[in-house]
Amino acid sequence: MAESHRRRGLARAMMALLAETAKDAGCFEMWVGTEVSNMPTRRTYLSAGGAEDEEHLVEEGGVLLDHTSFRAVRPVEGGPAGLIAALKDAIGPRGTLVMPCWTGDDSTPFDPAETQASEDLGVVAETFRTLPGTVRSAHAFAFAASGPKAAEIVAGSLPLPPHIPESPIGRVHDLDGQVLLLGVGHDANTALHLAELMAGVPYGVPKHITINESCRPVRVDYRENDHCCERFALADGWLRSRGLQREGKVGNATSRLFRIRDAVALATAELARDPLIFLHPESAGCGDCDAARASIATGAIDVD
Repeated sequence: MAESHRRRGLARAMMALLAETAKDAGCFEMWVGTEVSNMPTRRTYLSAGGAEDEEHLVEEGGVLLDHTSFRAVRPVEGGPAGLIAALKDAIGPRGTLVMPCWTGDDSTPFDPAETQASEDLGVVAETFRTLPGTVRSAHAFAFAASGPKAAEIVAGSLPLPPHIPESPIGRVHDLDGQVLLLGVGHDANTALHLAELMAGVPYGVPKHITINESCRPVRVDYRENDHCCERFALADGWLRSRGLQREGKVGNATSRLFRIRDAVALATAELARDPLIFLHPESAGCGDCDAARASIATGAIDVD
């Protein structure tokens, strides 16, 4: 609404008219939405008799780890940058937005300023790393973050394997952050790799990364708790059955919102009962899971 027409009761009158129109049409409930930080509009809706649905809000002032498929969400006004702006608006100026932003090239030394985010992370992560105020890890298994806790989250040296408790995802866990899966499922949920390492899963497939050491590329070999991740979808049931996962539509995409500590706690409990719960059975013919299963003979990953 134009500034010249604000604070004259027009918005409340419009809301009342809409409500009467909805009643005449047989409706019994009306939903409206705005940004968490838009306090004038929120006050208007409340004064018109509305009630805020707190359980579906991201936490203002909190840490929000976002995994997004822009292809699933679009169209969004302003494109990927517009979506990022909306997420920042939701958590407010005291909140910290975090996204995975690692390299997709294991054979080229990582440059935090120049190396693009892996293609499978999507255009939102790549856009986010280039925005003013975003900081990025100095290592190849990078996350990017913006907000008061950003530097704390992305700090540290190369974590091996990538998602140990001393990694950026571990710091999001330490800070009791929320996780938003936007247009993606739990197969993209990095927190479950953290849970695997905390539970001491017995598998770890050979991997390598290339670092820059004394101006020379140096190959670093390590073992990672990697597999196809399809069975991470089990987390949907674990979280839903306990009322710990909020779901809805954002644009054209399904969204899932939950606390990282809830997901990790439930996953570690399930892994304690069955350390191979995230691997397809041998009969499924999944090459990635078969490789993880075959790696058990070499012993569990050392995360110390």
